[in-house]
Amino acid sequence: MKLKKEIPLIVIVLLPFIYLAYVWNQLPEKVPMHWNIKGEIDRYGEKTELLLIPFLLPFLVYIIFLVIPKIDPKNKLNKMGNKLQTLKVLMTTFMSVLALFIIYSAKNQSFANPNYIVLLIGVLYIILGNYFKTIKANYFIGIRTPWTLENETVWKETHKLGGKMWFIGGIIVVLSSLILDKQPNFTLFLIITGIISIIPIVYSYLLFKNEKKNGIEHRV
Repeated sequence: MKLKKEIPLIVIVLLPFIYLAYVWNQLPEKVPMHWNIKGEIDRYGEKTELLLIPFLLPFLVYIIFLVIPKIDPKNKLNKMGNKLQTLKVLMTTFMSVLALFIIYSAKNQSFANPNYIVLLIGVLYIILGNYFKTIKANYFIGIRTPWTLENETVWKETHKLGGKMWFIGGIIVVLSSLILDKQPNFTLFLIITGIISIIPIVYSYLLFKNEKKNGIEHRV
């Protein structure tokens, strides 16, 4: 790990911690910790619970991206080179922004527009979809089914399809969150999430069966 390359990322990880420290004395002892689908507060908690947010989001994601390339038994992730680093930056930044948004909402005792959280998830889908086709077969990141992990061709083809679906699905989620008023359409969001999750899994199984039927085997 080159420290020079990691310094900007470490700063990004620290931003929610810094912001939380800055607003700490302004927070009431009880802060909203959960909102329902209408954006209404349905659970309060001690403000110390907010300390978990930056740890469980940007910090944990950053640590995972540091560790998994080192324990990848086939060293496939390291072969992604700059693409893995870029994905790490994007995912860590996304989680940091999400943590800042949650802390800000807790401070203001308001979830101004529930669509913002849906929009952020849509952006995440777009990021992942854009990178699916570049992810080498591994045990940690990607569409890991018994069939993609068994066959390199199945992995590649599944991630090509999955990448397109997650990218398009993300765009639909983002657009719907911008078009809809303050009442988010979680039914649409859940349907899109289900489609982009289930179809690539089913596709990987069917593709594997077809490869096996034709006697083609490409071990990952």
